Amino acid sequence: QSATEKLWLRTYDDPGFYYRDVSTKPPRDCTPEEIPVIDLTGMFGNLEDRQELASKILHAAENSGFFYIKNHGVPQSTTLDAREEVKKFFHLPDERKLAVKADPDVSFYGYQGPGTRRVDLAVSLDRRESFNLHYEPRFDPLHQEHLDDIPQAVGDHIPKDDYIWNDVGLPNFRPQLITYWQCCLSLARRLVRILALGLDLPEDHFDKVTSYPGGDLTCNFYPGYGDDPLQGEVELNAHTDLQILTLLWQSEGRGLQILANEIEWVFAPPIPGTFVVNIGDFLMRLTNDRLKSTVHRVKQRGKEDRYSMAFFFGFNFNEKCGVVPTCVSEANPAKYEPVTCGEVSRPDA
Repeated sequence: QSATEKLWLRTYDDPGFYYRDVSTKPPRDCTPEEIPVIDLTGMFGNLEDRQELASKILHAAENSGFFYIKNHGVPQSTTLDAREEVKKFFHLPDERKLAVKADPDVSFYGYQGPGTRRVDLAVSLDRRESFNLHYEPRFDPLHQEHLDDIPQAVGDHIPKDDYIWNDVGLPNFRPQLITYWQCCLSLARRLVRILALGLDLPEDHFDKVTSYPGGDLTCNFYPGYGDDPLQGEVELNAHTDLQILTLLWQSEGRGLQILANEIEWVFAPPIPGTFVVNIGDFLMRLTNDRLKSTVHRVKQRGKEDRYSMAFFFGFNFNEKCGVVPTCVSEANPAKYEPVTCGEVSRPDA
């Protein structure tokens, strides 16, 4: 039996943290069974096509909680344009990036430099740079024409921090990121409808709680070590995602690792034309642990810089949700009390 080490993780539920015994073996490549590639063409087809797709997605969500998606409807040009603006932003002089620095007294949105966040309690601060933006109804195609109709209960949960769009000297930065964000938002809403079908629920079951959803986009920069390998790794420490699902685009090179079978690290390398999708903690709660929110981390070991864009999708922050009816029975009662996505997703959760 291989050696193990304790991996400490945060959780919303008491006592607030837990640990897993994890193999100390070096990461290996994932297998197609562990992280399958799923073709989303059926998402745009008839009900039978969507149900067939739902079965495939649910199988992956129940097993590893991770899968790739292709033919997802997000134009490659939109992704590449956003990527180029992100690269330009992170290579700006520090004083220009600091013009949109996250204000810890307000929120974590905006620019965060290296060593400012920790997601794993047992290790040092993360050594990456990031830029974070959040859901705004004015950018949501569902609401751009009706901004005066936003319910107060919804508005109370939407951050008010326009400083993230201060001028940094990149005229295309904001429009390209918003266009990419809008594509991710549309895709996430479609995927949640497919998940509803897979859970034997009406396809529109979650529509009412995705009208003003959580929709954060985090752009990450992991600098390569260049000609100085002694600089060590740049990483995002082990964690699970908090909300419903995450859509991840990642640049070339290995970095993302998932905890397969809850004990062994495996690489989830980039595949051109795909996103990586993973299930979040809130969806695992709603399905009574039927779907898996899997631990993952990023370790940048390469000479070249690494970039990623992660879209985190959650339900309306003011809506209280309990375990869905198709995931409970007399023999398998609900393990969780109803809670809002906002409560689970708060920064100190």
